[in-house]
Amino acid sequence: MPTDVRDPGSRRARAAWVAVLVTVLTAVVAACGVTRGADEADNRRLRMMIPNSPGGGYDLTGRAAARVMEDDGLTGRFEITNVIGASGTVAMQRLLNEREADDLMLTMGLGVVGAVYTNRSDATVDRATPLARLVEESEGLLVPSDSPFTTVEDFVKAWKADPGSVSIGGGSSPGGPDHLFPMQLAQAVGVDPREVNYVAYDGGGPLTTALLGAKIDVGTSGLGEFEGQIAEGSLRVLAVSGEERLETVDAPTLKESGVDFAFSNWRGVLAPPGISDEQRDALVTLLEEMQDTDAWRDELERNGWTDAFQTGAEFEEFLVSQDARVEDTLKELGLV
Repeated sequence: MPTDVRDPGSRRARAAWVAVLVTVLTAVVAACGVTRGADEADNRRLRMMIPNSPGGGYDLTGRAAARVMEDDGLTGRFEITNVIGASGTVAMQRLLNEREADDLMLTMGLGVVGAVYTNRSDATVDRATPLARLVEESEGLLVPSDSPFTTVEDFVKAWKADPGSVSIGGGSSPGGPDHLFPMQLAQAVGVDPREVNYVAYDGGGPLTTALLGAKIDVGTSGLGEFEGQIAEGSLRVLAVSGEERLETVDAPTLKESGVDFAFSNWRGVLAPPGISDEQRDALVTLLEEMQDTDAWRDELERNGWTDAFQTGAEFEEFLVSQDARVEDTLKELGLV
C-alpha cells in the first residue's frame, strides 16, 4: 500500500531519513578532503610572542615572519602578543611557563641573551626549545636631522674629548646589541667603555621618540625600524656597523669612515620547553618553508636584513657561543 505523504507520521519518518542521508554525505565529502579541517597545516592557528614594544626589531621580525606564513598559506592566522618588560626577560619567563605548548613561538635574539644576564634571571635561553636563527643585521649610528655630527669623524672626535658629554641611546638593555655595539666601538676608537653615557630604551619606538625629542645625541640600533624617519629626513645615519653597505640606506660602513671595526646583530625563534621532537620538527619545517618563499626574500630586502637561517644542532651551538660572548663582554665591563 503506498505511503500517504499527507500522514504526519510518514512525513516525520521521511525527514529523519533525509537527515541521516545528509549526515552521511557530509562525512563522505569531508573524507574526500573537500571540507578543510582545523588540523590542516594551512588552517592551524599559532601564537607569536614578541619580547618588546611595537615598532622594535623583534616586533618587525616576528610580524614579518607571521605575515609571510599566513599570506603564503603555510599556516592559519597568528595571534601576536607584545610582552613588554625587563628587555625580553618577562617574555622568556612566560615562554618557559607554557611548557609543552606546541602552538607558541617567541621571537628573540642577542638582546634577550644579554637581558637574562643583566636582570639576573633564571629564564635562560638554554631552557627553551631552539627552532631557528632567521636574520642578521647591521647596527646603525643614528642622529637627529639637526645634529652637529655630520660624519663619524665628528662624533668620534667629540666622544674622545669628553665621553660622558655624548649621550648614546639604544633599544636594548645592557648586554643587548644596541649596548654591546657602542661599548665595543668605544674600545675600537680608544674610549673607555666604562665612561660611555649609555641610555637604554625598551625597543625602537621609545628610542625614536628620544632621538626626535633631543633627549639623546646618538642612537644605536638596527635600521629597519627607522625606515620612515630616515626616508623623510628627520633622522640621519652616520654609518652602518656591518662589513658592507646596505642597499636600503645611503650611509658608509664604519670601516669606510676610518674605524676598523664591524658588528652584527641577529634574531631567531624559540619554542617552549617540553614539546615533543615531532612538534619541534613540525615548527622547524614551517619556518624552513617560510624562509624559502619570495615573500620572505622581499622582507629581507625591505628591512636590510641578511639571511642567516640556521636550525638544528648548528643553531643550538650558535646559542651557546652567543651566551659566552655576552657573558665575557659584560664581565669586562663589570656588569655581571
